[in-house]
Amino acid sequence: MSPGSHPHLLSPIRVGTLELRNRIVLPAMDQNNCDDGLITDETVAHYEERAQGGAGLLILETSAVAYPHGATSRHQPSLSHDGVIDGLARLADAVHAHGSRMVVQVNHHGRISGVDTAEGRPSLVPSLPVPEVDVSEIMVDTTMDELMGMATLTGGKMPTYEEASAETLDEVVERFADASERVQAAGLDGVEVHAGHGYLLATFLSPAWNRRTDRYGGSTDGRARLLVEVVTAIRNRCGPDFTILVRLDGRDYAMANGITPELAARYAAMAVGAGADAIHVTAYSTTAGGPGFTDGPLPWLECQYEDLARSVKAAVDVPVIAVGRIGPDDGERILVGGGADLIAMGRQLLADPDLPLRLAAGRPDLVRPCINCFVCVAQNFWSARPVCAVNARLGHYDDPPAGPADFRRHIVVVGGGPGGMEAARVAAERGHRVTLLEKSRRLGGTALFSALTTPMNGELVRYLTASLAELDVDIRTGTTATPEMVAGLHPNAVVVATGAVRSRPDVPGAQLPHVLSGDDLRGLLTGEGDLGGRRPRTAVRLVLLCGRLLGLTADMSRVRSLSRRWMPVGRRIVVVGGGLVGVELAEFLAERRRAVTVLEEGDDLATEMAHPRRWRTLHEARRRGVVFRTGAMITAITASHVEFRLGNETHTVAADTVVLAGGIQPDASLGELIRETTGLDVDVIGDAATTGYIQGAIRSGNQVANAL
Repeated sequence: MSPGSHPHLLSPIRVGTLELRNRIVLPAMDQNNCDDGLITDETVAHYEERAQGGAGLLILETSAVAYPHGATSRHQPSLSHDGVIDGLARLADAVHAHGSRMVVQVNHHGRISGVDTAEGRPSLVPSLPVPEVDVSEIMVDTTMDELMGMATLTGGKMPTYEEASAETLDEVVERFADASERVQAAGLDGVEVHAGHGYLLATFLSPAWNRRTDRYGGSTDGRARLLVEVVTAIRNRCGPDFTILVRLDGRDYAMANGITPELAARYAAMAVGAGADAIHVTAYSTTAGGPGFTDGPLPWLECQYEDLARSVKAAVDVPVIAVGRIGPDDGERILVGGGADLIAMGRQLLADPDLPLRLAAGRPDLVRPCINCFVCVAQNFWSARPVCAVNARLGHYDDPPAGPADFRRHIVVVGGGPGGMEAARVAAERGHRVTLLEKSRRLGGTALFSALTTPMNGELVRYLTASLAELDVDIRTGTTATPEMVAGLHPNAVVVATGAVRSRPDVPGAQLPHVLSGDDLRGLLTGEGDLGGRRPRTAVRLVLLCGRLLGLTADMSRVRSLSRRWMPVGRRIVVVGGGLVGVELAEFLAERRRAVTVLEEGDDLATEMAHPRRWRTLHEARRRGVVFRTGAMITAITASHVEFRLGNETHTVAADTVVLAGGIQPDASLGELIRETTGLDVDVIGDAATTGYIQGAIRSGNQVANAL
């Protein structure tokens, strides 16, 4: 593989006896498309796409060694009988055909064995009683539908626990060895022993969970014994040429007396002594919900576990895999600095399977970015197939991929937000001639402005813009589309992606100058749109004008940075609407030292967000002082406060600025007008058809373009 733009990341490496073409790893991530533990066509398609895209090493999602005992889902891979070998062999052939190597993550889920709970079996743990786990924040910020979805996995049953006997642990060790032998028989390249994330081996390693006094507890060596026995048994059964990875928590973020970086380094050295060829360093939070889930195992910060990998690397002489929201540039930096030897890019490879090939071609600008929205992992809470907000293919492998168009057509796309850009990209990629019309001076629509609060949305716009340029799409910004104009371009089909409209609440004071919609805020910062009576005072207009003339407001990342020092809003802010937009904006404003109150008419906040992201966002907003009031009906806005009703009581909150973050409605009117007046074939997509934000816009744009 060409070294491209990231020579260290794309350089080969040896792990045990396994030769990898590069240092990019797809970590194990549940796809939930197995059929009672058996590999399906969809399983093969998922991993084959990532092998074809150039990844060096793929790790099959967590697979149950004693399935259905110790399993978390009927949709995960099983390794407990010889009937699984044929499917694994088919997977091995598909991956190897494209030059990738693949290992299987072998696991016993222990206390998180959902299938055991559903079928009335106790889950194995090291010691009884088990520590208490706080789930209060899950309940507060999770909708009833989501809670019911989680409960259906176990039929509403609560787990019970059994302290594992020495005889049972001997059987567990055998199950790991048996499973690994089946993986080897299928022609796959090795296994990754999962000793993290609160599963059985992890609980034995944790002093908080393991309070035994027999040979499996009582000391660091005792707590490591089960892991050491598992690795030793696999090595003895499968021989010296079979690759064994071990995945360890570098830290437990929540549990007192849990895993620490120092303890993780000692365990890593013991695993290597038992025969492990590499150590994969992750992290965990035993709270298993609320903000804890985005401490571990799914990080919310970039390079969140980098230092944990570095600590382990200092203690072992085998390759170390770093994970935790590491993008290509940071991966290259970590490798150059000696902080790790391989880089796992999980959600990034879900978003773009072709990432390695893009880097090898020297085109990192064409890598589709993960926007860290947690849409993919949210599905695992009810054992559904993950989907991706930016990659419409993920989770839809039962739909055959669309190839080149049968004949070339001229497609006009009206609207340059994510949905319109995705439709233009896919249509052009399939061979159509595409013209894109956008009334603003820049592409991106509301996603570009939302990069102010959510920077990765700006990265998505950057990727889409680069892709359209590469595909030679005819882009006409600053162009307001009319039926006559569209007809004059003589298209064969039209895609309208003009987004939603935003209405003001029908209450006294909603038209006051200090009451701003999202469009008003965008107009203040970019100079686009009609502010009408909401034009700021002269001094503020001069500041904003200077910023636009100097090009400062053209870059949302620069605006985001400058907004920490100055913004054209007051100190006391009321945000009306506690959906995705209102919550993101509230956190952003509070971070800039505003006193923010969010008033939401419904009972739940930010229901449009995937719940793991909602947990973290609401936690961070509250930590910064944001006050959320649900069930709040706005009754009036004055120059100094907002009046609202909670039940039968009327309340007021002081406000220098009021931001309207609700009232979003689809608007298909332009599409209907073009269809009626021109007779052209028109598809309306994105928020113009149904409010679905970035995920809905990308999915609908992709589907329509693949059908053209």
